[in-house]
Amino acid sequence: AYRSSQTVRSLIAALLATLAVLAVIIFAVPRGEPASAPSVDLTGIAADVENTMDSAVIVPELGDFWRVNAAELQSGATVVWDITLAPAAQDERGFVKVAQAFDADSRWAPQRLEGTAPTDTVTIDGIEWDVFTPGDSASNISYALGTQAGDDYVLLYGSRSADSTAELAASLTPQIR
Repeated sequence: AYRSSQTVRSLIAALLATLAVLAVIIFAVPRGEPASAPSVDLTGIAADVENTMDSAVIVPELGDFWRVNAAELQSGATVVWDITLAPAAQDERGFVKVAQAFDADSRWAPQRLEGTAPTDTVTIDGIEWDVFTPGDSASNISYALGTQAGDDYVLLYGSRSADSTAELAASLTPQIR
């Protein structure tokens, strides 16, 4: 009796029942949406930093290309206003950090770039920028630009291309002057 009940028809019925259970699991289980990245109020944080430091801070105008991942005032031997920017488009990769070191000069930049000294200079919109090309790929920093802005030193560094970093530097020209 047991062997006579093991037919092709019973096998197909068992396979269909298994597929039905699998379909219920796939289509009925809620998956949800990934959490969106929290928005950073760059202008609000910048206003607080200006009040704290009693000094003007660099605030990049982002447009449609950049989004802010983080913005904070870092304390230490040199106080730094630090902004992390990433491309808004999902297909674009890389990041650029905008660091404004208060009451610092070009000697501060190698501290942030793990000892890398400037290798060249470039003029962007009439402002001379030091060019840094860190060779250590472990730090994820491939290019950096730095310039003196009054008493402060402004450093743009990250994993974006030289052209992309230069475009960001050009957008900061009015604030640096």
